[in-house]
Amino acid sequence: MYGVGLMSGTSLDGVDAALVEIRGCGTETKVRLLAFLTLEMPEEIKNEIRRECKVETSSSQGICSLNFKLGKLLSKAVGAVCKKAGFSPANLDFVASHGQTIYHIPREKDGLCASTLQIGEPSVIAYEHKVKVVSNFRVMDMAAGGEGAPLVPYTEFLLYRSDKESIALQNIGGIGNVTVLQKGCAIDQVYAFDTGPGNMMIDEACWMFFQKKYDQGGGLAAQGTVNETLLGQLMTHPYFQEGIPKTTGREMFGEEYVRKIVEVYPHIKPYDFIATFTMFTAKSIEDSYRKHIFPKHKIHKVWVGGGGVHNKVLMGHLKSLLPEVEIGSQEEAGYSSDAKEAIAFAVLGNETLHRRPSNVPNGTGAKDYVILGNITPCP
Repeated sequence: MYGVGLMSGTSLDGVDAALVEIRGCGTETKVRLLAFLTLEMPEEIKNEIRRECKVETSSSQGICSLNFKLGKLLSKAVGAVCKKAGFSPANLDFVASHGQTIYHIPREKDGLCASTLQIGEPSVIAYEHKVKVVSNFRVMDMAAGGEGAPLVPYTEFLLYRSDKESIALQNIGGIGNVTVLQKGCAIDQVYAFDTGPGNMMIDEACWMFFQKKYDQGGGLAAQGTVNETLLGQLMTHPYFQEGIPKTTGREMFGEEYVRKIVEVYPHIKPYDFIATFTMFTAKSIEDSYRKHIFPKHKIHKVWVGGGGVHNKVLMGHLKSLLPEVEIGSQEEAGYSSDAKEAIAFAVLGNETLHRRPSNVPNGTGAKDYVILGNITPCP
């Protein structure tokens, strides 16, 4: 089968689209990447997403409109990746879309039900490309008592599991998350959780101070000095005291959190904020490993994916903080750091179409293995 996986993450840098050929399902899955691209997200839509993610500024009218705007952007990404490969969309068997997270409440609190909302209307994609679309992957896991995230671990089990060594797969997108694959593990031994902020706080500071979308190569962080007082305060965040499984998002480590920190520490220089937030991401990953992974078993390798892998300062911090493990990029493992999550959703879509469960209860906290996603038929 031929499919396109779409991922629009918390970093808001664009829509990732991966065109793949998939054979088989479950442990027999074989994936070949035909083309990948990131379709840049227009600044207008980024601003709308930021507005609708904030409790103070969101509205039902705004979310309603944005749902279709994002559907059109996602559909455009499908056409663009097919064009890049010289592949006719008419030959697609399916599209699998994660959509854009607007709000995520992983656990019931303050009278609010545990719930999640991803938008980017799949009917637009289905109609414009005359193709079946699988979307809304998180909600069935939450219906089964899970937190709806992380979802990528199942695909990592299929594609990365080893009988020779234990591996940790660390993603650094807007949020950081890790999947742990013990040597020779079965699916019920896989566990995963969000380690904390990934690029999100760094990106917010880059835009706030320099009107740059991200810190390319870690160049801005390299010009600053880590403020140890602020770093120590950041590490006291209640999220790091929680047990696993656990998830987080923009609600906890997004723009509002960054602005509050900047207001409390007005004497800290812009470059130093970026340097400190970069170290905070690395330190939160190290802290997570030492609390939740290393006490259970030895890890031989950590493969890092997501946009954070291109930040040389961040990767340098990780290697210094975790000297006892080998740390490398997805490229070194024979895969693509940038395409990894878009490929993952194509794999999840394939599992759904084969009526196979694809959540990992040890990662999400769900009571059962369940089939994920809603299917919008070809119109």
